[in-house]
Amino acid sequence: MRSIYLFSISSHPDAISINSLDITFLKPEIDFSKYDTLIITSKQASKALTQYEKESYIHLPALCVSVASAKSYEELGGKILDIGGGYGDNLLAKIKSYPKKKKWLYLRAKVVASDFVSLCQKEGYDVDEVVVYESDCSQAIAEAEVEKNAILIFTSPSSVNCYLKNHTFTQEQSIIVIGKTTAKTVPDGVNYLLSDKTSIQSCIEIAKALF
Repeated sequence: MRSIYLFSISSHPDAISINSLDITFLKPEIDFSKYDTLIITSKQASKALTQYEKESYIHLPALCVSVASAKSYEELGGKILDIGGGYGDNLLAKIKSYPKKKKWLYLRAKVVASDFVSLCQKEGYDVDEVVVYESDCSQAIAEAEVEKNAILIFTSPSSVNCYLKNHTFTQEQSIIVIGKTTAKTVPDGVNYLLSDKTSIQSCIEIAKALF
């Protein structure tokens, strides 16, 4: 049986889970009273919120990029306004379905893969953004020892980039990516499988089908 390696900040019992990023949470001053809605595209954004008084933000519903990010905000006690299709670029259409007078606050990482905020702003939507965390490649992914015929699962563009800093893909390996944005970081000429759903479980099911 081939080994399944999961490169993510999350883990799964059916894979060898290797943390891909070290997260540093920031705490910029935020006046939540200025906004109608939060935009959350990762579980880390919800974790960053725990640094603030819950009463200051918990009344704000959240537009979340995926079911997983929505769950992270619900676990804090927050309510969900809407859920995107798993990609930051898809949030543009969601935001455009609401009145332009709505004020949005995007809680983001220092480096992001999507420029949906600038696109929204160009069309007259009131979207602010604030950096609440940053990430660096972990020592664990740098030192990972991966079998030559392994199945590799990547859950973000950064997980691919961090892996390739110290490793290369072999022809015997199978590459699975969680979404189209992550797929863009796979080098040209390398074959990969794209998950039907933007979830780790979906990636695991694809991996098991390869056995």
